[in-house]
Amino acid sequence: MNQSKALAILKSGRNVFLTGSAGAGKTYVLNQYIQYLKEHRVAVAVTASTGIAATHMNGQTIHSWSGIGIKDEVTLRQLSNMKEKKYFRDKMDAVKVLVIDEISMLHRNQLDLVNRVLKFFKGNELAFGGIQVVFSGDFFQLPPIGNEEETSRQKFAFMSDAWLEAEPAICYLTEQHRQSENDLNDILNEIRNGEVSQRSIDLLESRIEFHPDEGETETKLFTHNADVDRINQMYLEQIGSATKVFPAVVKGNEILIEMLSRSVLALEKLELKTGAQVMFVKNNYEMGYVNGTMGRVSGFNDKGNPFVKTFDNELIEAKPETWAIEDETGKALASFVQVPLRLAWAITVHKSQGMTLDKAMIDLGRAFEKGQGYVALSRLRDLQGLKLRGLNQTALEVDELAMKADKRFRELSDEWDKAYSEKSLEQEFAGFIKYSGGTMDKREIAKTKEKLAQKGKAEKESTYQTTKKLVEIKMSLDDIVEKRGLGKGTILSHLIRIAETDLEIDLEMYKPKDEIFKLIKKELKKNPQIGLSQLFNALDKKVSYDDIKQGLIFRNRI
Repeated sequence: MNQSKALAILKSGRNVFLTGSAGAGKTYVLNQYIQYLKEHRVAVAVTASTGIAATHMNGQTIHSWSGIGIKDEVTLRQLSNMKEKKYFRDKMDAVKVLVIDEISMLHRNQLDLVNRVLKFFKGNELAFGGIQVVFSGDFFQLPPIGNEEETSRQKFAFMSDAWLEAEPAICYLTEQHRQSENDLNDILNEIRNGEVSQRSIDLLESRIEFHPDEGETETKLFTHNADVDRINQMYLEQIGSATKVFPAVVKGNEILIEMLSRSVLALEKLELKTGAQVMFVKNNYEMGYVNGTMGRVSGFNDKGNPFVKTFDNELIEAKPETWAIEDETGKALASFVQVPLRLAWAITVHKSQGMTLDKAMIDLGRAFEKGQGYVALSRLRDLQGLKLRGLNQTALEVDELAMKADKRFRELSDEWDKAYSEKSLEQEFAGFIKYSGGTMDKREIAKTKEKLAQKGKAEKESTYQTTKKLVEIKMSLDDIVEKRGLGKGTILSHLIRIAETDLEIDLEMYKPKDEIFKLIKKELKKNPQIGLSQLFNALDKKVSYDDIKQGLIFRNRI
């Protein structure tokens, strides 16, 4: 199926599974559709199965958006508690289209939970509460993380009850936009079909360098974290400047801390130097970076925070970020605070998913999971950009269930392609927009396009000015958080910046409680430049980060 037909099926309002090989343009089609929905004022939630995948769609994880978090089950009580939160209730009431990208990495149980949440909030027993759902991905990419004893049948999202209920139209994109008709494209198709020819093996083996120069500058992909850490440490040691060490600050329930530490991409001990190649490991649209943004450390400020010059020539201060596991009321049960960076001369195959590389050195000699070879090789445009360090049989294999399902997806896509013309589908566009509460008025659409264009420009600048306007009308902290739809920590960071840039503005209403402020004030008088983490430790870890941030608003007013 071509991209135009797939887009037409999406616009008709049907539930859709958008798939195809790496480089077929799935993300492009999704972005086209999301833009169309926004222009027609249809509320769309853009999510993905992982943080890295979400960055490619400028969205958030489905776990965060739906409120399921890391839960294995969602009880009626938990759903009721979620419904008590106005911002969450309003979000669920408004949504008319849900996009889930990289569906291959979402466990079937988690998709069932999302289905249950939407049915509850919409008061509708139709699949996903009756809204349009769009799954996108390729089941030849890396599979969901599950228990070791789980089979693919027990993990893949297309085996879930939710998927069967949704009955998605299959749109299998067949055009190739990353690899042209070349040897690499042929090899990838053979891996997908489970029939790798001797010619393809010979071509791959011709790219092997058993003792490659690890000092060369191409991106390096490994299947094991230990290799990634070794290469990154080697490069770091070659830099002559002094090392700065950033220890993570963790607190809360020990079991949950361990769980959080395993899931967070940030390190418990981060070592950096000026000149180090790094990658951000968290989304922070306010600060201008997302999970996967790469660059080099250009220096450190007087607070000790690193400055990163991204490969897009943006200069960003990497301030400590907080990862947390919260209960139903929003209370943090465990938290992990660290500068959101890690060294990135080398990365794992897992973290490369979604990237497009001109050149890479890839080690597939110790591939241990089916699909790793396919994911790594499909990052490249052609074989000329490939330098292989090793290759084993597992690297050439894909999951058998994924292979069978892919064959069926192709057949179903052909059926959809033949059954509907784009012209016949166009007749359904307006009906779906109206059903979803959108507009077909050309003047209104033109106005919305202009607003979206202006918003796009504005979002490139810091949005703390928007927060400042709400501060000027004396809006409470909780109301600002709800109105902006941002985290409390982000709004407090805005308030700190407002305090630094406008000494005349009245911020008294944002002070923490008197007994807490006295403690913070005492430490600030001892050391006016003390940082957030240092202050947290100085207060014996008894004052929350949010309360400390509220105190830091008044750093220059004491």
